[in-house]
Amino acid sequence: MPKILFLGDIVGRPGRNFVVERLASLRQELGADIVIANAENSAGGAGITKKIADQLIAAGVDAVTLGDHVWDQKKFENEIDGLEQVCRPANLPEQNPGRSHLIVEKDGFRLAILTVLGRNYLTFKSSCPFLMADAKLAELESQCDAVFVEVHMEATSEKIALGWHLDGRAAAVVGTHTHVPTADGRILPKGTAYLSDAGMCGPYASVLGRDVGQVVASFLDGMKRRFPVAEDDVRISGCLIEIDPSTGLSLSFERIELAK
Repeated sequence: MPKILFLGDIVGRPGRNFVVERLASLRQELGADIVIANAENSAGGAGITKKIADQLIAAGVDAVTLGDHVWDQKKFENEIDGLEQVCRPANLPEQNPGRSHLIVEKDGFRLAILTVLGRNYLTFKSSCPFLMADAKLAELESQCDAVFVEVHMEATSEKIALGWHLDGRAAAVVGTHTHVPTADGRILPKGTAYLSDAGMCGPYASVLGRDVGQVVASFLDGMKRRFPVAEDDVRISGCLIEIDPSTGLSLSFERIELAK
């Protein structure tokens, strides 16, 4: 049965360097067949570049997903179409460049991968994630054996609601964006693996990956300042999901956390 390793938001140089350093051995240890990673914070903590995407793919990431920081790096909108293993959120306006989903094949098993942005507390222009997920599942039904849905959202309630909405239809619904791993990973009654947030691959001696002192100071005085990426207690966080290709649903779920 194919095993899918999903890595939470890769944050800055510390996060991506640790992923590049450890992914090959981690993949072997876990027996992962397909690796998916959210890398929307991999360039200086905000956005991604073609160079970084290529580096992650060369290290063994099969599919790179993105979120609300997708266009933060200058000129990436001109690079994304050339990156066949990278997809932007599916519910962005249709005229946005980039792929709205990916299909990764391994030993005859075809996994479709897509991300939907939330609309609670995110100001990004996006359509309804529930309706978009429905539409993509219908579109991809004949093209794949299972569908992995990443929910890039601020509100836990929105993530959980979408998990229940897709139970029995998607192999997995896994949350990103908040950078804090949650303890609610499970398989829902109809066979969909669910996790509210996979956490981040980056420095945990931080505030969501950023320098503690600068963030605390901003909360104290309310003034705007730069939040450099932190450096210490770097970890890889994510989850491992085993899928039954005959049903397109999940057999097992395990949260993964690895310290440097």
